[in-house]
Amino acid sequence: MSIVFYWHPQSSASPIACALAELQVPHERVKVDIRAGEQRRPEFLALNPNGKVPTLTVDGAPMFEALAIHLWLGENWGVKQGLWPAAGTPERLAALSWCAWAYVTYGAVISRLHAAAHGDEAGRDARQAERAIADLDSLLGLLDAHLTRQPWMLGDKYSLADLVVGSVVGYTAFLGAPVAAHPKVQAWLGKVKSRPAMQGDV
Repeated sequence: MSIVFYWHPQSSASPIACALAELQVPHERVKVDIRAGEQRRPEFLALNPNGKVPTLTVDGAPMFEALAIHLWLGENWGVKQGLWPAAGTPERLAALSWCAWAYVTYGAVISRLHAAAHGDEAGRDARQAERAIADLDSLLGLLDAHLTRQPWMLGDKYSLADLVVGSVVGYTAFLGAPVAAHPKVQAWLGKVKSRPAMQGDV
């Protein structure tokens, strides 16, 4: 299987870079200079019509959207390595649920916060930013309660679900999400970030 990973350092492609490292997936890496607009070139848009990273090609066939790529990597490499639950198990259902929660439910609030606090000046709104932070606080409370019952997302051991959820939550701390107000989340996030695959130029 020939895998090509299109990415840019310190971008939304970083969690995929970490997953590829964690799972030790052989691949070729192609840097897309998003600051220079390379993601809008016709040849890249043919692979990802959104004009964004991350993007993969698998034997030449394109794949985009970080969550989809994470799930595909889990199915194809994670199960064999014990880092992703097998199909038909309760753990698989939990993994799918929490990964979607991170990118969809939590991610939607991130978008609101980014627009209200860090977007174009005309669109900035302090009150909306406060509401978004309050909503993130509530969601982090759910995650904190979950991690009170078990040390990792899926139970007693680390999995790709921890990498996925941890990557999203960790990013939001830089945007102002009250991660530090939730001790279980903060401690768990520290363990996730300490993984060797999370280090380096991603």
